Amino acid sequence: MNVPFGPILVVEDIPNVLELLEVTLRFKGYPVVTARNGQEALEVISKELPALVITDILMPKMDGYALAQKLRITPRTRHIPIIFLSATYVTPEDKSFALSMGAVKFMEKPVDTEDFIISVGEVLTQGAPTVPEPLSEQEFYKGYRERLESKLRHKNTQIARTERLLQTLPADQRPAFDALLAEARRHREEIQHELNDLYKLLEPFEK
Repeated sequence: MNVPFGPILVVEDIPNVLELLEVTLRFKGYPVVTARNGQEALEVISKELPALVITDILMPKMDGYALAQKLRITPRTRHIPIIFLSATYVTPEDKSFALSMGAVKFMEKPVDTEDFIISVGEVLTQGAPTVPEPLSEQEFYKGYRERLESKLRHKNTQIARTERLLQTLPADQRPAFDALLAEARRHREEIQHELNDLYKLLEPFEK
């Protein structure tokens, strides 16, 4: 299948999800390149300009929001269409922030592969999107901070609920919930780490 102006770039830090998306696209004949975080994605884009970027949001090193902002403030990459995927950032406010950055689609995980392929086809046949003016550095950081703080509150509530539930469960049911709790704590650490970095970046604007 012909893709205008380059391959599709898929950015995802979870290996099995990355493989699923890559295989699904290649099966339909699309050329695909991949990256595991925003930093790797920028390295790929410096060598070959993609026709479309499909990116997760919550990733280490540089997440999807930060990647999108980098693309939007750079003239060479400003008009590349972006599809966001997320299992964590799914509130109306999350989606609104994504769209304010010029995202053309926002899809929730787990991805329905049929809907995914239809969405990719629609984006590629629409041509270059009309993107809004890039957010200023301050606007981006403040909007991003609000999203992360909301995620952290939600994650803390989820962890507290799971911890209470564990105390009431019989021993044979605990391992599955222990695993869920460990994953939730890992996500909380990732969000807190992102927030700490963001607070440092916002310091000059708040003096």
